[in-house]
Amino acid sequence: MMRLSAVCLFTMVLVVPAGLATAEDGWKTLFDGETLQGWKASENKDSWKVVDGALVCDGPRSHLFYVGEDKPFVNFEFKADVMTRPGSNAGIYFHTRYQEEGWPKNGYEAQVNVTHKDPKKTGSLYGVVNVSKPPCQDNEYWTQHIIVRGKQIVIKINGQTVVDYTEPENPQPPANFSGRRLSQGTFAFQAHDPQSVVHFKNVKVKRLP
Repeated sequence: MMRLSAVCLFTMVLVVPAGLATAEDGWKTLFDGETLQGWKASENKDSWKVVDGALVCDGPRSHLFYVGEDKPFVNFEFKADVMTRPGSNAGIYFHTRYQEEGWPKNGYEAQVNVTHKDPKKTGSLYGVVNVSKPPCQDNEYWTQHIIVRGKQIVIKINGQTVVDYTEPENPQPPANFSGRRLSQGTFAFQAHDPQSVVHFKNVKVKRLP
């Protein structure tokens, strides 16, 4: 009986921390579904909370940066299930880095917006390649898939490619966004404004060669 209990305990020790482990196929979960462990919010930190297994933004501008690893991301696949409430705006930044205030200066933004007034809709590579009709809708989760290999950026919504962009040798970032170029860095979710409520869950990444 004591031997059986020891085996069970050993099994629990192996299983419990596996939520953020790297799977055999290379995918690693970045959000444990319960806490903000591994994430750091900027400025209006109360705009972020965990609700029913999802990261939820609801409040003034804030960006939630992934800080769970020291090694920056270069080539990767990133996936998150996303749901917007009507009229909401958000984004997913990559190749970015933590900053305490303002819109992130570094990296690209994959837009999250179905019915917000901004004409750049979900899947847009914000300010670079813009999507006007997103293949998703409010109040339903979709999968947003971002792939970076070398100079190529691919954005897919529910498996449908909406952006396939190759950064030129001498990129010309939008005005006021000089850091909007490929380099290396981390990820961040955006809380855009107090009227925008957006859910993110099943957040994971796979590093690529």
